[in-house]
Amino acid sequence: MKIISVEWGRVSIPLRTPFKTALRTVASVEDIIVKLTADTGDVGFGEAPPTGVITGDTAEAICGAIEHHIAPAILNQEIDDFEGVTGKVQAALVHNTSAKAAVDMALWDLYGKKLNAPVFRLLGGGKTHIVTDITVSVNPPEVMARDAEIAIQRGFDCIKVKVGVNPALDVERLAAIRVAVPKETVLRIDANQAWTPKEAVRILNGMQEKGLDIELVEQPVKAHDLEGLKYVTERSFVPVLADESVFSPMDAMKILQMGAADLVNIKLMKCGGITNALKITTLAELYGAQCMIGCMLEGPVAVNAAAHLACAKGVITKFDLDGPMLCAANPVHGGSRFEGKDIFMSEEPGLGVTGVDGVVPLGQVK
Repeated sequence: MKIISVEWGRVSIPLRTPFKTALRTVASVEDIIVKLTADTGDVGFGEAPPTGVITGDTAEAICGAIEHHIAPAILNQEIDDFEGVTGKVQAALVHNTSAKAAVDMALWDLYGKKLNAPVFRLLGGGKTHIVTDITVSVNPPEVMARDAEIAIQRGFDCIKVKVGVNPALDVERLAAIRVAVPKETVLRIDANQAWTPKEAVRILNGMQEKGLDIELVEQPVKAHDLEGLKYVTERSFVPVLADESVFSPMDAMKILQMGAADLVNIKLMKCGGITNALKITTLAELYGAQCMIGCMLEGPVAVNAAAHLACAKGVITKFDLDGPMLCAANPVHGGSRFEGKDIFMSEEPGLGVTGVDGVVPLGQVK
């Protein structure tokens, strides 16, 4: 099976409600779809969101990386040499992990189709179902409480709450949500780098002292501030999850060696795809740490790929794959089924995706 064509285009999917964090506000998913075609007629699909504020990758950068660097590196390469061809993707250029992730997942899709097995089975997975949380965007406390109630009505029992905009309000936000949802609801929070280390410790411990019962906090301080992250981890009553601090297996190893976080968040867009994500899971196993599998504001193709990894690796114990649940429509045919909080895996070969509606073509190399 040889790669004879690399295509890419843009898909736009409206959100149910605007997505607001300490870093950005977004009204729709605007992702790049990648399609690899083999000489057998098989196709592999991948996806990348341009999340410049986190990854530094704009839509133009993703398309340029694919056209000028990644596509020439993998064109006419044999899928049989899978380690070699995925290695060429990672070596094609520095950074631009989102472009690498999109092509990497498309290669895994083709590899599974060649071997007539779903990717999660190829990776040794036996799980066919996972349960995700859903995100409540940062807003005034009463709006967030209402959004949390809606999430509960939709069947979710684990809510990730965005905080960090006006830190003085964060305790009030969580208190309003805790009152609005059933007692057994799991609450986790994501500060998206918004706090200083001392501020984080004060806020987090204040939340727990008020009985808000927070499961974990995601990236409380700046991504580069590993000493600050360690400061919070050592002093917080709330377990700390490293997110924006983890872009590579080397980042994960450093954080785990330092004890800078209790858990690490794997996002395919930050690490460059399934291939590198597997290395992070191996490191977590060695250090006895758990992982969350997360996503940017991604559509069903990319989240489907992350779900395959999640179902294959027991070290991934927490699931934040709500991108498709935040969307008002699903243009993807095949792949995982997203039903409320439940993600059900397809037993079709590869990633199971057979097509994506509404893709505007942007380029092709063949």
